[in-house]
This record gives sequence, structure tokens and C-alpha cells, in this order.
Amino acid sequence: MRTPMPTRPDNKFLSGDAFVVSFNIEGAQPKGGKIRYGIGMQVQDASGKVLYKQDPVDNEANSPAGDNKIPAFARLEIGTEQPAGDYTLKITVEDRNGRATQDLTRSYQVLPGAFGIVRPATTSDADGKRPTAAFRKGKPAWLNFAAVGFGWDKAKGQPHLTATMRVLDEDGKPVLARPSSGTIEQDVPRGTKAIPMQFELVLQKAGKFTVELEAVDDVTGERTSLSLPINVTELN
Repeated sequence: MRTPMPTRPDNKFLSGDAFVVSFNIEGAQPKGGKIRYGIGMQVQDASGKVLYKQDPVDNEANSPAGDNKIPAFARLEIGTEQPAGDYTLKITVEDRNGRATQDLTRSYQVLPGAFGIVRPATTSDADGKRPTAAFRKGKPAWLNFAAVGFGWDKAKGQPHLTATMRVLDEDGKPVLARPSSGTIEQDVPRGTKAIPMQFELVLQKAGKFTVELEAVDDVTGERTSLSLPINVTELN
């Protein structure tokens, strides 16, 4: 299932982020009303050295009607220790029924370490295990993300992060009576590179909205922000 992600038009990411490539699978051969396919990935650095390889993982979908397109995606988790530099992601899609293979290649860049918000995802559960592409009116959903590149207070031995969430409607007007916010300043194990955060969100109106996230590093004084489009649908 696809989940809303901020647009990265230049394919530049911080260490600890996720690179999601969405695409359509066309021309796969159905068998018994099912399309069976596998998606694999391979990462190379600028010298062509293979750093990571995942063999195609099997998937199954009902045979589509009409244009015979199956929406799919590949998600690469960029490690928190990934060195800055240029990389190439090769996605391999295998048609299990038709015995055919196609590759899709995308270049991306890992930026030097900096304070930022990474890996945003919307889920229908607080544990972050059930991704959802749309919120349902009046029902809770959760916005999950992480902060990287933060400082540590020398005296307390802890980071001090404050995150704020604002929601705007299509006209750019605030939806919430007041922004949601939260602070993390204790119980973070030393050496942690990414701190997960989460906001619960319930919207009482269907439509298109924009979530604005801001994180403040109260140790270094740095700020970072990220905008995320969300869609709220009527209850069925």
C-alpha cells in the first residue's frame, strides 16, 4: 500500500531517511485470476560497488481489469551510518507467471549529516504497523516520523527535542484549535542516531490537507520542518 510521502524532487536524503519509488507494473501475465510478481533491490556506490542486495520478494495481486496496471513501490531504508555520497538504486521486478524481468534504476544522493525529519509514514494503528494511504473522517490515525542529526546536552547526557504538528486545509487555514506538540528529553540511550516520534490525528472533515511538522533541537538551537499531504475520506 502506498503511503503519503513528501516529494524529494532532487532525490537527496539525510542518513536515516527512506527512499520510496512508486511505479506501475504493466503487461504481467495472469494465472488463475492472479498476478504473481517479485520485487528486489540493489544499491551501488559511485564506484559501482554493490553495497546491498535484496532478492525479489514474492507478491500477489488480483488480475486488474482495463489498463492492466498494478500499482507497486519499493522502499529503501537508508542507514543512519550511510556515508554522504552518490548512489544508484536498481529495482528488479519479476513476473512469476510470465517468466519476464524488468529493471528500474534511480540515482540518489545521501547528504552530509544534519538535523532533520526523516521517514514520515501514516498508519491506522499506534504501533505503526498498518500503513494507510488515507485517513477516515472522525477516526484516529497516526503520523510517524523520526529526528536525526540532533545534539546531546553535555550536562544531562540527553537530547532535548520539541516537535510540533500543524494541519492546514486546502485554503491554508489552520484546522486544529492549537498545534499539537511534544518533547523528548530523557530516557534516550546514548549513541542513538534516530529518535522516533508520533502524533495522533483525528479530522472531522473529508478533504485534502497539509500536515506541517517542525522539530526544534533545544541543545543546538537548530530547527527543521517538513510538509506532508494527507487525504481524509468519508466513512463507508
